Amino acid sequence: MPDFSFRVLHTDGAARRGEMQTAHGAVQTPAFMPVGTRGAVKGMTPRDLREAGAEIILGNTYHLWLRPGDGLIAGLGGIHRFTGWDGPILTDSGGFQAFSLGAKRVMTEDGIRFRSHLDGSEHLLTPEGATDIQARLGPDIAMVLDECLAQPAALGTVRESTERSARWARRCRDRFLELREVTNPGQAQFGIIQGGTVPELRTLSVERTLAIGFEAYAIGGLSVGEPADIMYSVVGHTAPQLPADRPRYLMGVGTPLDIVEAVSRGIDLFDCVMPTRNARNGQLFTSVGRLTIKNAKYAGDGGPLDPACSCYTCRTHSRAYLRHLFVSGEIGAAVLNTVHNLRFYLDTMARVRQAIVFGTLETLRQSLQAMFSRPLSDS
Repeated sequence: MPDFSFRVLHTDGAARRGEMQTAHGAVQTPAFMPVGTRGAVKGMTPRDLREAGAEIILGNTYHLWLRPGDGLIAGLGGIHRFTGWDGPILTDSGGFQAFSLGAKRVMTEDGIRFRSHLDGSEHLLTPEGATDIQARLGPDIAMVLDECLAQPAALGTVRESTERSARWARRCRDRFLELREVTNPGQAQFGIIQGGTVPELRTLSVERTLAIGFEAYAIGGLSVGEPADIMYSVVGHTAPQLPADRPRYLMGVGTPLDIVEAVSRGIDLFDCVMPTRNARNGQLFTSVGRLTIKNAKYAGDGGPLDPACSCYTCRTHSRAYLRHLFVSGEIGAAVLNTVHNLRFYLDTMARVRQAIVFGTLETLRQSLQAMFSRPLSDS
């Protein structure tokens, strides 16, 4: 895979400061990937994302397959040209979205049969199909199709799901290696480690997934309601078993504190809807903790949202104005709040990378723990 590589530049304990090279550019790690499920990060343009400091974004196979269609996107030059984002893109396989349909989907050995949330039409998403769709979309990183399991679950159920995910991973890889005509010839494929919260099954999943061989590896099946200490324990058990010369991706995580805790356990890549979703709901991340902008106390507050932030929102608008937009239901509230929240997350990742270089990650971890372990801020 000549267009994909990874190197570790510095370490601080288990934490790694690295650089991931893709067909559409380099990503400094640890990195956070804003979530653009349908080919767009809600409330943000590609220009806004660049200004916020994003280097890589995430899209979703399920949604782009159903609308506007992977064939249409391929015909228009692939997902980079279609969206106007010329940097690296990772696409999730769509397994979690299909799983989330609940009674509208059936899991079998063949794949996931489901009814579309758009029009009720029936579809079958197979490991080979997920691989084909992503080949046509043309992201720089494609994820294998895995089975997402609701927790808590019986041990036998977790084992069966883990083994099925490993079989699906083999099918995805075989198909990936067969493909000849793809939108992005430099595409890499990541395997996914499952196993619930059972250490032995996580180890089994690592062994079977590494035996297949992928450009890199992700840890899936976490941040689905389990306590934070359990998540940290699973990450701490799993990450050291993954190859040191490949990036490690923790899927769907999480809060700033979750991210720095996972970085300290050896994780390099993250994605989460929290900064964008919370922005639309009026919850903002700041240097003094979380802030709920709808609170009446901000109605006459002429100060910036976060004096320590240099994003457009904080440079230009007061808390009073942001509250006015939010309680008035103005679209601009979601835009300005998202600009800030993503900038906070991406600035936090820059601080994490710097802390690893200087050997001060533990100090930063303690700072974030104090900041985000207390109740919502009224500062």
